[in-house]
This record gives sequence, structure tokens and C-alpha cells, in this order.
Amino acid sequence: MRIAIVSDIHGNLPALQAVVRDIARRGADRVVNLGDSVSGPLLVHDTAQYLMAQDWLHLAGNHERQVLALDPAAPDIMRTQPSDAYARAQLGEAELAWMAALRPSVRLSPEVLLCHGTPASDITYFLDTVMPDHMRLATAAEVSERMGAVDAQLIACGHTHIPRAVRAQNGTLIVNPGSVGLQAYDDDRPYFHNVENGSPDARYAIVEKVGEGWTVELIAVPYDFEPMAQLALRNGRPEWAHALRTGYMTGHLE
Repeated sequence: MRIAIVSDIHGNLPALQAVVRDIARRGADRVVNLGDSVSGPLLVHDTAQYLMAQDWLHLAGNHERQVLALDPAAPDIMRTQPSDAYARAQLGEAELAWMAALRPSVRLSPEVLLCHGTPASDITYFLDTVMPDHMRLATAAEVSERMGAVDAQLIACGHTHIPRAVRAQNGTLIVNPGSVGLQAYDDDRPYFHNVENGSPDARYAIVEKVGEGWTVELIAVPYDFEPMAQLALRNGRPEWAHALRTGYMTGHLE
């Protein structure tokens, strides 16, 4: 069993299409999408339509939840929640209904659990911990605490955009495929921090059951990012343009 894992597409359809071509070249038995598919200033509607046409298992990320909960008439919504507000304005009833039917975590099989953040939260970082002055790799104890009582050989998570594979103390392999569509961002929860992958390549992972356990490939795929950077600029998001071009942060990125 070979499973391709994508996550955090954020409306970047060209990056997603490059990943899909790479998956076809390498081969996979199925594809799963861990959420945060459309929020941001890029090709929101086209990306939703593309995903709706795929025979994949899709999860809801925190941004799906936030887009659905957003009040488009709220004052200053484009200033306070620009990525989610832009996405909401681009989506129709069919796309919103599709998003509303998605779940934040799914048991793919008795030994595989899929989630966006952690099994219990769509906004908690699973494999990283934010400190007041930096972000660091989560300790083994923190990973075990966030895993809770989940019994699985493999857990796939997204949310942080950082490609990573960690073997928990109980032997569970926890895989974050990284982000298909956005290689840097910043956040102020619980403290201000930057997340940076240092290159613009689209990221995804392939996991495979081999013998008694699971193996993982963390994959970086080049694509033509400049049209998306130009689109971000036209939509008033220069910090997105910089992140898309470089994989590093400048200024504020919601």
C-alpha cells in the first residue's frame, strides 16, 4: 500500500498540479488531502473545483472551519482575516457545501489515522513547539501527549507546513508532508513565530507499508511559482509573493 499525502494547498493550483504529476510518475494506490485547501489570495475557486473532482479522501483544516464560520458582512473582515475572507468571497454554495461535509480527522484503516493538526485539535502543532522567542522540535514527551490514546502505526498530520517524520516513543510513525502551496508563513499564536522551509518547492509525502512497518519519502517538487506570486501581489499580499518566491518570510503573513 502506497499512499500519497498532500496538505496545506492554500489555493495554489499550479503547485498542486505539479505534485499530482509527480504522484502519477512515482505511483500511489491512493491520495489523501489533510486540509487547508483554499484559504489565501490565490486560485481559491479553481482549486476547490479541482479537488472536488478528485477521487481522494479530503479532510477539513482549521481554515475550512474558519472560512465556514466567517461572517462576510462583519466590519473590517478583509483587514482582520484577509485570507479567509478572500476565500469565502470566491466560493459558491457547492464549494461551501463540499467543505462543510469534510471532517478534521479520519481513521483510514485500523493502523492509519489522518488529521490536520493533532488527533484532538486542528490548530495544535503536533511535531513542533512554539516558545516565546523561537519554534523548536517537539520533545518526545510532547509528541506523546499530543498523540493521546490514539493507537495507530501511522499518523499523518499537516498544519505547520514543515515536512517532517518522527517516530514516537510507542513506535508510531508521525508524518507531516509539508505544504503543497505555501512554504513560509508567520503566526502570533501562542507567540509570534516564523515558519520557513527555505525554498519555493511544493511539498508532499508518500508513505508505504513495507513488511511490519511504514516507510516515508518527503518530496519537494519544483513548479513555476512566479504566476502565483504575481497574483498575490495583484490581490494586495506582497508577503505571500515573497514567501511563494523564496520559502522565507518578510512582513506579516496571516
